[in-house]
Amino acid sequence: MKAATIAELGSPVVDDSAWLRLRVKELEEQHLTFRNSLICGFNQLLDLKDISTGVHSTRLAEWAIRVARKLNIPEDHLYQVEVAALLHDIGKIGVPDAILKKQGPLTPDERALINRHPEYSWSILRLFPGLEDASLYALHHHENLDGTGYPAGLKETEIPLVSRIVSVIDAYDAMVSNRCYRKGLPHTEAVRRLCESSGTQFDLQVVQAFIPIAEQEADAVFAAAGTSAEAAL
Repeated sequence: MKAATIAELGSPVVDDSAWLRLRVKELEEQHLTFRNSLICGFNQLLDLKDISTGVHSTRLAEWAIRVARKLNIPEDHLYQVEVAALLHDIGKIGVPDAILKKQGPLTPDERALINRHPEYSWSILRLFPGLEDASLYALHHHENLDGTGYPAGLKETEIPLVSRIVSVIDAYDAMVSNRCYRKGLPHTEAVRRLCESSGTQFDLQVVQAFIPIAEQEADAVFAAAGTSAEAAL
């Protein structure tokens, strides 16, 4: 009689290895699901803090991915881009409403406090395993190309590309959106200001990649209103 092979008998080592691989995969999926749920929860916190901020961040996440693809950022890095854009303002939960929604000019102390929000965002996001890149992108989304931004005064390519993307789309959406203390600017004026500040505040390459996306968004808004962006000029 021929002796049975290990394969025929079934190897406990192989079986254990397969079970461990399956268990590790299950744990990784559970971790990812939990992390995504926390990210969505934080975005809901922004909605509760200020509905315009939460909706603003959701728009930015979509725009950031579209711009990132145009600039050839690898697909496997787009999750970091999405999270950075979605939660770049999460640090604003540490800024009092009286300052965030103040209709008059901010005092120097109030301005200094609100300018801390990127650091607050970084301090939250860096606690998520695997989101170290996204936390840095959020930290630097208010840097300017000429070094006059905050919190680190970085210049040009010292500023991460994703931070430069968030900076442009963040500024555009802030300009065209209505706030409790002012009316939003027309699309064409917001684009003019982006172009005017390219090379000093904004990255020209990012601005040029974003403008067609902004045009599509503006056309969609005008179409819903029964007109067109071109007719409104």
